[in-house]
Amino acid sequence: MKKKKSFFARFYVVICLAFFYLPILVTMFFSFNSSKSLTRFTGFSLRWYNELLQNVEISKAVYVSLSIAVMATVISTVLGTITAIGLTRSRKIVKEILLNVNNMPILNPEIVTAIGLMLLFSSIGMRKGYVTMLLAHIAFCTPYVITSVYPKVRSLDPNLANAAMDLGATPFQALIKVIVPLIKEGIFAGALLAFTMSFDDFVISYFVSGNGVKNISIVVYNMTKRINPTINALSTIVIVVIIIVLVVVNLIPLLARKNTVNMNHRLHHVIGLAAAAVLIGVMIWLGAATNGKHVLKVYNAGEYMDLSLLEQFEEENDCQVVYETFESNEMMYTKLAAGETYDVLIPSDYMIERLIKEEYLQYIDWNLIPNKKNLMEDVQNKSYDPGNRYSCPYFWGTVGILYDKTVVDPEDLKDGWELLRNPKYKGNLYMYDSERDSFMIAMKALGYSMNSTNFDEIEEAYQWLIEQRDTMDPIYAGDDVIDNMISGNKAIAVVYSGDASYIISENENLDYLTPDQGTNLWYDAMVITRDCSETDLAHAFIDFMISEESALSNTEEVGYTPTVESAFEEMKEGDYAGVSSYIPDTENPNNEIFGYQEPKVKQHYAELWTKVKAQ
Repeated sequence: MKKKKSFFARFYVVICLAFFYLPILVTMFFSFNSSKSLTRFTGFSLRWYNELLQNVEISKAVYVSLSIAVMATVISTVLGTITAIGLTRSRKIVKEILLNVNNMPILNPEIVTAIGLMLLFSSIGMRKGYVTMLLAHIAFCTPYVITSVYPKVRSLDPNLANAAMDLGATPFQALIKVIVPLIKEGIFAGALLAFTMSFDDFVISYFVSGNGVKNISIVVYNMTKRINPTINALSTIVIVVIIIVLVVVNLIPLLARKNTVNMNHRLHHVIGLAAAAVLIGVMIWLGAATNGKHVLKVYNAGEYMDLSLLEQFEEENDCQVVYETFESNEMMYTKLAAGETYDVLIPSDYMIERLIKEEYLQYIDWNLIPNKKNLMEDVQNKSYDPGNRYSCPYFWGTVGILYDKTVVDPEDLKDGWELLRNPKYKGNLYMYDSERDSFMIAMKALGYSMNSTNFDEIEEAYQWLIEQRDTMDPIYAGDDVIDNMISGNKAIAVVYSGDASYIISENENLDYLTPDQGTNLWYDAMVITRDCSETDLAHAFIDFMISEESALSNTEEVGYTPTVESAFEEMKEGDYAGVSSYIPDTENPNNEIFGYQEPKVKQHYAELWTKVKAQ
């Protein structure tokens, strides 16, 4: 019986280890893949490691992550240790209140802490960047240090410090030579936890960063918007470094036993030199950031621009571009409403309409943009900005159905959006995890406007989505649909035309359909904010981005349909010919542009979408 239990215990351990470490091994394996696929190995290559080493953005992010993690760890460890020692000598009621206050940031959802810190920095007029990120990391790391150190201090004899001072020690000597050595395990545990929390943090960093300051988590998150195997290479290097650190940490005690004094002396020197190097590096980095050049702040969606164009623009205009990315239009609006300042934004149509209504934007002076002549006629003078008074078109496209030609019957394509409810393809469908796009599909299938505010029509669309969910067993996916469709994991997916163009270029069995019932004809555009501090430079940037050379380079990098005529014609013959050859049908009366939703209507849609995904 005991042997049987022992076998099952070992079996469970193996399963748990496989669950934890198999994803890491898979990541490391695909970091040596020769293709972009994250699920299909096509051959050994160091291609992504080479791209990683050449990626300046990642290099800066690694530096920011390490420097902030080290300084936040040191400062929060000192503050947390002092606080923990002080708590043991406080009155009971004060101690209980402070411990409960200390637990609040730990128990709070990170998003609450992040928004709170963002509003705090905005309200006091503090410019977001390296310093705000450092302060935020110190703030959320310190409670963890207190939690780690306090039990150790509490277990000590409260008379130790007094005894040391009776023997001639000063209060500081009693602290350093008596108390600290006895609680060093708790201090080390708190420091390691603080470093891990700081180095790994994304949510808080995302909300309190600005002026182009990004840590690794933010950069990696932005990379996930499109297939970027550089993430695998970066992850592998981080894993290897962690393994080396663990080996060194476990070897130090063995060496310390042989020569305790020398080892401690050397360790203190190493720590001191490391801290000094970080501080010097930070001062150099901050000095480089304030080099006296004109600075243009650009805010765009992640993985939505050829970053080499930014370097070219900086050289041509002798300026510095601070480039930041957002997850969604709503996330962009949140930071803007919180007081964050940018010069150029690149939002979507319905958000541009909202920003115009709420007076966040200023007029574009088209006399300063001679390359306007390059723009296609079909992308100008749209409902969200009649006459293009506020916006210059950036990319455009549609939402449609990506399908496998070897699986989907051509006759079924005539059903348009109803193809997504054909039982023949049950379990073989990806729906885009987007509230507005999903309701757009249902509305168009029912013959209604996708901007409908009629609650009866909205209810019908909701029932359409419920029936589809129950009948088709779809998977609601985000950007991961790209790699899954390239790998042929399913036969049908709802995607944006730009993503479809890239997927088709990687998998020739796929094609793209925009149903005759109509679809979302979307536009993203460049706008200049009301608070722009570099108006001339902002106009120069917009003009630069719609030049023929820049537009072609941008489209080749991103894969979305350009708004510049020459770039569009060139792309029809290039790698993305699969979709770029289809001009989005602006003549189809059933095609629409998303409009601004009133809060009441938006909330109703959101509540119904939550119910759709609840089961």
